[in-house]
Amino acid sequence: MTASTLGPAGPDRPEPVPVWAPFGYRSYALLWTATLISNIGTWMHDVGAGWLMTTLDPTPAIVALVQAATTLPIFLFALLAGALADRVDKRRYLIVINIGLTVVVSALAILTQLGWVTPGRLLVITLLIGTGAAFMAPAWQAIVPALVPRAVLPSAIAVNSMGVNVSRAIGPALAGFLITAIGLAAPFVLNALSHLVILAALWAWKPPPAPERTLPPEPLFGAMLTGLRHASRNGPLKATLLRAFGFFVFASAYWALLPLVARGLPGGGAELYGMLLAAIGAGAVCGALVLPRLKARIDSDRLVAGGTIIAAAAMGLLGWASSPAVAILAAGLGGLGWIGVLTSLNLSAQTALPNWVRARGLAIMLMVFFGCMAAGATLWGQVATWLSIPAALSMAAVGAVVAIPLTWRAKLGQGEGLDLSPAMSWDPPVVAADVDPAPDRGPVLVTVTYEIDPADELAFLAAMAAMSGERYRTGAQSWGIHQDAADARRWVEWFFLPSWAEHMRQHERVTHADRMSHDRVRSFHRGSAPPVVGHFLAPRSSMLSDA
Repeated sequence: MTASTLGPAGPDRPEPVPVWAPFGYRSYALLWTATLISNIGTWMHDVGAGWLMTTLDPTPAIVALVQAATTLPIFLFALLAGALADRVDKRRYLIVINIGLTVVVSALAILTQLGWVTPGRLLVITLLIGTGAAFMAPAWQAIVPALVPRAVLPSAIAVNSMGVNVSRAIGPALAGFLITAIGLAAPFVLNALSHLVILAALWAWKPPPAPERTLPPEPLFGAMLTGLRHASRNGPLKATLLRAFGFFVFASAYWALLPLVARGLPGGGAELYGMLLAAIGAGAVCGALVLPRLKARIDSDRLVAGGTIIAAAAMGLLGWASSPAVAILAAGLGGLGWIGVLTSLNLSAQTALPNWVRARGLAIMLMVFFGCMAAGATLWGQVATWLSIPAALSMAAVGAVVAIPLTWRAKLGQGEGLDLSPAMSWDPPVVAADVDPAPDRGPVLVTVTYEIDPADELAFLAAMAAMSGERYRTGAQSWGIHQDAADARRWVEWFFLPSWAEHMRQHERVTHADRMSHDRVRSFHRGSAPPVVGHFLAPRSSMLSDA
């Protein structure tokens, strides 16, 4: 048994930060409150859209498409959104997107009130709203670490999730009441108004000025590729993505089929659907309140496994529920399990990413999350159509439990002990006065020449293989290591970058954790001077044509 699994707080395990600590930071409290109000509107909208579709076409596969239409755009556009968010002012970016969402949601409210909504129109508008959410989500998640200190980040993420679930407890119940008392357009009207609250909070928020740019913004497509390369070589992030896939592809059945469970129960209707969602929210809030102390005693892997088992039990119970009381109990259990899994995965992803690529890395996490939710909603909707709703939920529950041992080797929280702040440890490159290092000139070849004792070759190459991941994570397109045929002690590391500006960005991206791997490699160097670094610029096309 290790300190990372069980045991009281002590020198190696500090007391957990109180769950309410993030509210001591004004910017966090302001944006959290506005987000809570907006999320209440969003949950009212989701209930309204799901219930509206059951009145237009109650076929399970069609109803499940509402969930798919909400989540598919995030899978398709999240990486593009993350690349945009990493290169622009996030506050202005979020203001523009929320203005667009206000217009679209208002249009849906008007169409619903006039009775002009069809299943096709509802799916198209839902896709548009999902697209707006896709472009907003990476930027919104990426600003959280800037609002609180790193020590408070786990509590901030838990409170964020709690806020989502408080809104889930309020929004659905309110939507059910409004649909019954006023009409189906009411949730959409209030959702549009809630976006105005977010706009007001963003307008009032004054983030600290960003560091002055010394380099041009990354090309958008290149920034997306850099984000993908970083993720492909980021071990802690990849482990988190695998565990997320193993959970969400099965847990999606819970959300996709919930409206149909509510409709099929005795006395089922919009109000019961709202009560089920409220019970999920209440269970999640209870979970969020105890998460900091659980996290202090149980590692993230066991927390996610336990949450998955609880969520699977909830799916099975929900599928075979014969009364509203049993379904409400199952919904509460589902919320309790869901919050433990979601918060642990989110924290694992946040701590695995340095700031410069945070929005892109979180976008990839969102792609896995919502891609699984969209594909799973479609899959489980079809299974429910072919077999039955109880059979579909039972199969999803079994799959979620089976996925635990299959993904167990992918450990969560690997980035929590890493210092991912910029090290700024590389010396500026030497550039001759008659060489033009224009930012867009490239590709750029960087070489590092080492002198290695033959007895250390295997250990040196192992250290180089570990460091190659850092080169790719910070922007290299390709990498290699070669031995000089004329001198067995001479080894040359090389890597290519697309432009001189990208290599200058690479200097800024190296973290203190990366520097440790650099020091390990350099410990094998036996030369009287440090390893020799060379920079080589490809000729411009105009230079070749003149020649």
